[in-house]
Amino acid sequence: MAKSLAITLDDSPRSATGYFDGPTRAKELIAEIERHKLPQIAFFSVGNKADGEGKKRLIQYANAGHIIAHHSNTHLDFNKHSLSEYIADFEQAEPQLNTLPNYQRWHRFPYLREGDTQEKRDGMRRYLKEKGYLNAYITLNNYDWYLESLFQKAIAQQQKVDFEALQKLYVELIIESIEYYDQMAVEYLGRSPKHVLLLHEMDITALYLGDLVEALREKGWKTIPVKEAFHDDIADYQTKKVFKFNPGRIGEIAYDNGKRKGLWHHSLDETYIKRRFETEVLGNLKH
Repeated sequence: MAKSLAITLDDSPRSATGYFDGPTRAKELIAEIERHKLPQIAFFSVGNKADGEGKKRLIQYANAGHIIAHHSNTHLDFNKHSLSEYIADFEQAEPQLNTLPNYQRWHRFPYLREGDTQEKRDGMRRYLKEKGYLNAYITLNNYDWYLESLFQKAIAQQQKVDFEALQKLYVELIIESIEYYDQMAVEYLGRSPKHVLLLHEMDITALYLGDLVEALREKGWKTIPVKEAFHDDIADYQTKKVFKFNPGRIGEIAYDNGKRKGLWHHSLDETYIKRRFETEVLGNLKH
């Protein structure tokens, strides 16, 4: 049986003032999704960005058939705020997001931080249940956002970027992390679940998402709609551990079964990513 994953994009509509502007990013990303025949994906969206051009972008994604979901109002770090402050921020986002087409009652915690005390964690679990929201967990983590920051910095500084090398690095880093967490799932869950891949609504996503998907397909992976992934049995799993920094659902399951080291793969290390970016993407070019 083919391994499967669904694609989710956080932080939409993310700032677009670098390589692409917002309308261009949306156009390119939608074209990339359609060109590579991806099933429905989910855009976890920040309420206070869902106005003006940002709102138009979200509507474009929704009109292309994709899901809009909840990612707080101000991308709040739950570790730095009380339960009441987090709930207030959550509620501010709802009128900005729940009137958009294809809105689903799914909430993803910014930074995957679900509460650094039992009171906060359990309080949000109760609140989401009362509101009818799914905790939109992830199983496959990566630092695509950091690679994007290096790319945008290079563009801003007018450095020469080897785009072919950037595409290769993007695909390799994410596949490294996918294969690592899938192996962890097989070891601690006993199977490869219907995975949920965390990515972000960014320029490198618009440039290379299709390349990533084709590379995964060559390795035997199948892309599935997000709704299908969230019907896996692990959707109901709740760890008893309070994580200040959450490793994702597979990391939770592994921890609860005795794993203490390696909950984050080395491909999520900023030093590792920066070294490869500078060597492979910038260093390969003759100036």
